[in-house]
Amino acid sequence: MPPPSHPAAFTSAGLAAFDATLTGHVTEGGVPGLVGAISRRGERHTVASGRLALDGQALGPDAIFRIASITKPVTAVATMILVEEGRIGLDDPIDDLLPELADRPVLRTLASEPDDTVPALRPVTARDLLTFTGGDGYLFAPPEMYPVQRAIEEAGLSPAAPMPGGDPDDWIRRLGTLPLLHQPGHRWRYHTSAEILGVLIARAAGQALPEVMQERIFAPLGMTDTGFQLPAEKVGRFTTCYQPDAETGALAIYDPAVGSAWLSPPTFPNAGGDLLSTAADLLAFGEMLIGQGQREGVRILSPASVATMTADHLTDLQKLATGTDRAIFGIDGWGFGMQVHTARTPLGLHAGSYGWDGGLGTSWANDPATGLVGVLLTNRAWTSPTPPAVRDDFWRAACDALA
Repeated sequence: MPPPSHPAAFTSAGLAAFDATLTGHVTEGGVPGLVGAISRRGERHTVASGRLALDGQALGPDAIFRIASITKPVTAVATMILVEEGRIGLDDPIDDLLPELADRPVLRTLASEPDDTVPALRPVTARDLLTFTGGDGYLFAPPEMYPVQRAIEEAGLSPAAPMPGGDPDDWIRRLGTLPLLHQPGHRWRYHTSAEILGVLIARAAGQALPEVMQERIFAPLGMTDTGFQLPAEKVGRFTTCYQPDAETGALAIYDPAVGSAWLSPPTFPNAGGDLLSTAADLLAFGEMLIGQGQREGVRILSPASVATMTADHLTDLQKLATGTDRAIFGIDGWGFGMQVHTARTPLGLHAGSYGWDGGLGTSWANDPATGLVGVLLTNRAWTSPTPPAVRDDFWRAACDALA
């Protein structure tokens, strides 16, 4: 008697609606091209629509995109691998590996001059960096609203496109000349902690960050198209990335496929946002996490590490202190390098689901309650932290397709 078959992961009607929803965003002119992919119980479904560039060839499911801040969860996994190897202590000060950041003072208030500081109450730890509570981060404020913004700009550390300047040692030295924006552990603040983690990982492993990720994550999981640099032979699958004009909405090239900044080796491999990848590669990454650190017999992390990464680590006091920054991103909880939902979302993801989005038009999440892994990659950058309709429609359609 044949063994019973597994129940279907998705409904045929749901997948048809999923395809129609995504292709509609291309045919209606919302995005030049996209790939949407979902996975559950070993079953994958992918739709590719549109073009690599507005005047280019049709893109396929193996198109390569700039995944931007989806790099952050990958960086968190790399950190936890080194924690398991005993190279990084979660609650140890980072000062030994990053002496440039040791004994940094803290701004008295955000309105203070950069030299008006108080001592830090304790050292910054790797856990602080993973939870984005280390004291560094983006200031979401008008230019020159705070005196420290000028100091950040003069240090060459303002948000820049497409990549930060300087090598990792130079970058971390410049960061060390600035005060912390707030006391370690006080509140969540976006982005910079992930960049610091990239330098920490490299020094702890004694290897460049791209090598650490390649050896410990990408190669074991078969993520053959993921990295910080695009090989020349893959340009034919690389998307041109567009950014809408703030006034007219017309699409302008942010980074072309031919002549892209990603064709050259990065002087600073940015752990906060510069990986390239494909839908298949990111599904493999998500399937590893949904599999409690293991995929197809290959173990990357222990179940305990995955559980720690994907729990909400922000205290009520940290959430209260963060205030408007959390509201800007719609964050209800934060794990290690990624959002963690503490309640069911209007899009259909359950409490306990986790993932993150990339500002160059990407989204990834896992929903352990259903086993769903989803990846959306587009070549149109977002214009604000509020996601565009294509992202929300993707997740609604993905959840609706579940059998």
